[in-house]
Amino acid sequence: MHSDIASARIPTSTAPAAPTWDPQQYLRHAGHRTRPFLDLLTRIPELPTRAPRIADLGCGPGNVTALLADRWPQARITGYDLSPEMLHRATEEYAGPTPGGGSLDFRPADIGSWLPEEPYDLIISNAALQWVPSHPGSFAAWINALRPGGTFAFQIPGNFGAPSHALLAELCDTPRWRGRLAGHGARYIHLLEPAEYLARFTELGCASDIWETTYHQLLAGPDPVLEWVKGTALRPVLTALGDDRAAADAFLGEYRELLRAAYPQGPRGTVFPFRRIFAVARRES
Repeated sequence: MHSDIASARIPTSTAPAAPTWDPQQYLRHAGHRTRPFLDLLTRIPELPTRAPRIADLGCGPGNVTALLADRWPQARITGYDLSPEMLHRATEEYAGPTPGGGSLDFRPADIGSWLPEEPYDLIISNAALQWVPSHPGSFAAWINALRPGGTFAFQIPGNFGAPSHALLAELCDTPRWRGRLAGHGARYIHLLEPAEYLARFTELGCASDIWETTYHQLLAGPDPVLEWVKGTALRPVLTALGDDRAAADAFLGEYRELLRAAYPQGPRGTVFPFRRIFAVARRES
């Protein structure tokens, strides 16, 4: 999770402050959030070494970083993130030696400017690169840092045209909120489509596996879509409103009503379709 909100998307002279993250809120839907990462793992080919060096870019609270140690027990794994809250949770829960002889550690880094300082067998990112407008420009450096036969893999949300995000952008741009929130709900226009990611990796000489999936998730509880976006897309908005609890409550009240109309609750829960884009790029041996 990272603070690289795209200043190019914001019609003001100042980019918004880095969002404050809430690990507990983010993990409320941990099962649904983890599933795309598990699907990504199944498509990663064999790594070049038995005790691989792995970087997890945008590790968040560390729960999916720990899954890398299950897949590669001897690996030396480092999770990178810009959020002190997320890094604290990850370090407290997961840092240290792993049962297979490897290790897990977590370090602060802005993945928008992160450059590898050593060769890696795997560089992976789970639902983080959407926060980095310049991420396609980093592909060459990251691929070049891989050992021959190494892999760069990521998954990102591809649902920024969905009502959850479109309504957020529209609400931020209404007269009531424009002065404080203009651009905070803007769509992530810097994200590429699957074919464009394929073209980028092909140009870099990688064997690539690119696909997309829409998960039709059944969420439980009252206003579950609002609770979902409170853990991700709403973080910049809530950060901008800061300690103004009255304003935050008013904004959330308006947004809640829009989401209830867009995602009506059914007898067994609320269906929340969520498109994801996946990429696995393998450097030639």
